[in-house]
Order: sequence, then C-alpha cells, then structure tokens
Amino acid sequence: MDYRTRIVSSLAEIGQPAWDGLVAAQDEATPFLSYAFLHALHESGSACAETGWQPHYLTVWRDDALAAALPLYLKSHSYGEYVFDWAWAEAYQRHGLEYYPKLLSAIPFTPVRGSRLLACDEQARSALLAALQALQQDEAHSSTHILYPPPEQAQALADAGFLLRSGVQFHWHNDGYASFEEFASTLDRKKRKNILAERRKVAEQGVRFLTLRGKEIDEAHWRFFHRCYRRTYADHYSTPYLNLDFFLRIGQTMPQNLLLTVAQRDGKPIASSLTVYDSNTLYGRYWGALEHVPCLHFETAYYQPLEFCIAGKIAWFEGGAQGEHKMARGFLPQKTWSAHWLAHPGFYDAVEHFLQRESGGIDDYMSELSDRNPFRGA
Repeated sequence: MDYRTRIVSSLAEIGQPAWDGLVAAQDEATPFLSYAFLHALHESGSACAETGWQPHYLTVWRDDALAAALPLYLKSHSYGEYVFDWAWAEAYQRHGLEYYPKLLSAIPFTPVRGSRLLACDEQARSALLAALQALQQDEAHSSTHILYPPPEQAQALADAGFLLRSGVQFHWHNDGYASFEEFASTLDRKKRKNILAERRKVAEQGVRFLTLRGKEIDEAHWRFFHRCYRRTYADHYSTPYLNLDFFLRIGQTMPQNLLLTVAQRDGKPIASSLTVYDSNTLYGRYWGALEHVPCLHFETAYYQPLEFCIAGKIAWFEGGAQGEHKMARGFLPQKTWSAHWLAHPGFYDAVEHFLQRESGGIDDYMSELSDRNPFRGA
C-alpha cells in the first residue's frame, strides 16, 4: 500500500475533523491530544518556534486521508518536558557537539501518558515508524525523544532501536467510593486523621469552594485563574509557560473537558485550580493562590477534585509529575516510560549504560514506595 509522508507545521493544514478522527481511534486518546488543546498551545504562542517548541508533526497519508501521525517538535532547549536530559545536553557541549535542535514527541508542558504513534491501523503505524527512522537520518537533529507513550508503544519503539527510560508518577484509583468519607475510611488511621485535619483547617478559615464546569467558566474566572497561575510561578522565581490567550481558547473550544475549582473567603476568590477530565480520568494540572491559607493547596488541587471524581464515577485521578506527598493522600506509584534515540553512536552507548543503571534505581524506588502503601491492610 502506498503512503505519503509530510511534515506539518500547523494542525490547520490537517483540519480538526481529520485530526480528531485519528485521535478518537486510539486506545489511549486523551483530551491533550485533541485538536482544540494542541492548536490552542500553538496559536496562543505558548508552544511555537519563538518559545523553542516548533511544531514539526510527522504525518502519513493514504491517498488523501490522514493514516498516521506523530505529534513532534523541534526543540531548542529542554524546558517544559518533565523527563530530564539536561545532563546529556551538557555532555554533548563538553565534547564540542550540538545537542539542539532535537526532535521531541510530547504534549508541551504536560506530563501525561497517552498515545504518541497515532494510526488508523497497525500497517499505518509501521509506516509511521519507518518514516520516523528515515527522518532521524537527517544530521540536523542530534536525537529523538518520545515522552509518556503507553507501554505497548514504548515496546514498539524499543524494537525500532529506541532506548527506554522509566519514571514514576502517582495516580489515585476510584474503587467505587460512594463518598469522600468512604475513601478516607480505607486509609490507615494516621493518614486518614491527617487528611481530615487538613480539610478542617481550611474550613475553619472560612474558605468555601465554587466548582465550575465548561461553559460556566467565563472570562472573569479565566482572568482570575491566570493571576493565580502566574503567582505560583512567581513564588518559585520562574516564568509561566502558558498565557491567558491559551486558557481563553481552550475555554471556548473544549469546555466539556474543563473543571475550575475556586476557593473563596468572605465571598472573595483567593485561589483556584484547573483540572482536565474525560469519562475515565481526571488530570491535575494547574493551581495558584493569592493568599496563604494552611493546607489550601491540598484542598483546592486534590480533595475537591477527588470529590468530583467520586461524584462523577471517574476511575482515575492523575496528579501530575513527581510528588511523594501524594501517597499520603491515597495516590499510588505508577511506572511511566519514555523512549530515546541518539544519532551519535558513542553517546547512544553511553546513554544506554546510564539508563540500565537508572532503571535498577527506579525499580528499587518502586519497591520502597510499595512498603509505604497508605491503605489499611495493604
């Protein structure tokens, strides 16, 4: 069967029906793969060539139909990825080699697992992998990195010569709980007592919560949320990745996937969190506060969204990158994957040896975490 390969610099060249149709055919489609989310990142200027995220999508066409695609970026740095390769870049530099630009497949600024090798069938997926291997022969790129693919796609990439790297995130599973209280009752006594104490501290400060879904979130809410979001970065002496235009865009184009939780005191908003969800999973994403209230972060970004999951019978809550503190709140460790290919044979071998050593450390870490399971009788 004949396929055509094309590099796409804007999803507008594909169109929303074709892109979303391909995404919907994947086993692990997430809202972050949608045309609305990715196009908003690009068109708002949050993820574009000027910010070091030049869209370079690899697409495969059968006749005039989109058969496969890999969300791909030309990266001139390693910010906003959550799988850290700064040491590799520094090693290249010490040896007088250029590490950037590199090819990266990921959802910008979003460490969530999901399909990366998008295809209408296995034959098209094989054609996509072949196209990627051909693209990698271009000496303009030092390496290719595919972040957070599902395990079966990670294995396919390993079979194609990629090196696999594992990591750890913390996810909460809804075991059919009827209420937050029922969930809390499954935790060991100390963890349950601490959670209830944290929630009580927030309530005693007179904080109440407004939960807004989709079209209930108006421009004033978005502007307040963005103030909180910027404040979080400022508190950490950092620069926010996402601008107000991005949030306004997704508010208009994918409201069915958005939940905004606003903390109020004396009728005045003081903090907010934004989560993204579909029928199966809620993803913790962004949070910020304009005032300090003890334990407000946990209530706004964890406990209120957990109540939403329980009420809506949503099976999973992915709390984002890192954070062992999530275990004390019922989130358990889950292994994640990334795949890496380096053009330089010497550095490929060096990274392979490094990843073998690191993998043993990750396995030991997972074993250590399993001994700290927060649930009763675990």
